Amino acid sequence: MCGLVFRVILWGSLGLVPADVVASLLGASPTLLFVISALALVPLAWVIGEATDCAGVYTGPILGGLLNASFGNAPELIFSMFAVNQGLFTVVRGSLTGSVIGNLLLVLGFSLAVGGDAKLDRRSVFHSIYLVALAAALFVLPSVWHWLHPKDHGPVAVIAIPVSTALLAIYLVSTAMSLKREKRIQGERNVAIEQPRWSLKTSVIILAVATVATAVVTEVLTQTIEDFAARIGVGDFFVAAVIIAIVGNAAEHGGAVVIARNGNVDLASEIALRSS
Repeated sequence: MCGLVFRVILWGSLGLVPADVVASLLGASPTLLFVISALALVPLAWVIGEATDCAGVYTGPILGGLLNASFGNAPELIFSMFAVNQGLFTVVRGSLTGSVIGNLLLVLGFSLAVGGDAKLDRRSVFHSIYLVALAAALFVLPSVWHWLHPKDHGPVAVIAIPVSTALLAIYLVSTAMSLKREKRIQGERNVAIEQPRWSLKTSVIILAVATVATAVVTEVLTQTIEDFAARIGVGDFFVAAVIIAIVGNAAEHGGAVVIARNGNVDLASEIALRSS
């Protein structure tokens, strides 16, 4: 019942997307535009997740997993690109940092709290935590130069290239290994694959439309974030790390908590940890 209500609310809140576009064209205040844009990202993130899940059933576990990993974070990726283009580097750091912390602490904590007594997959949990720790360790390399020479940014960009390449390679390898492990577990348990709600064609069309809509809404959001932060008297980093990080993952977070409440704490914890 909770899942049905959750879906109805998300479908209804898609009306915020055209409302955001109309408000932007009419020249609404930056504060109002920021609020509408932030709320509009919630149902868009959910629709993108639904479309990638359905498409993954048709494309197979490997490609489906990569689709989910890529488009599942589309709102954050698009927001980061717009923010970088406008020079809002602090905002990008805040958004990504807040997303990781929110998944590890907020979502995982809520899932364990509402799920009651449950056993987690020890290997999967430690695998995710090790990856987060490894990423943090690699980020230290370019950060050290910035701490020692805050005014000289040239070497930081040079150091960041191999670090970024290593992070991407580790992510691809770990994702491939996780998908193979999941496929083997499903085969051993003989898990039935749930029939997708949409066909492959419908899933691709919905995914494309939702991604374009996310780009439009995100552009409005990035243009108003500084005004909104100044209006409420906080820094850009705080707005990105708390508000944007939460709304960008709200649909996924809400889904994980609902899943945990329905008794599948293992799956809910997987969502939180893998998102991190």
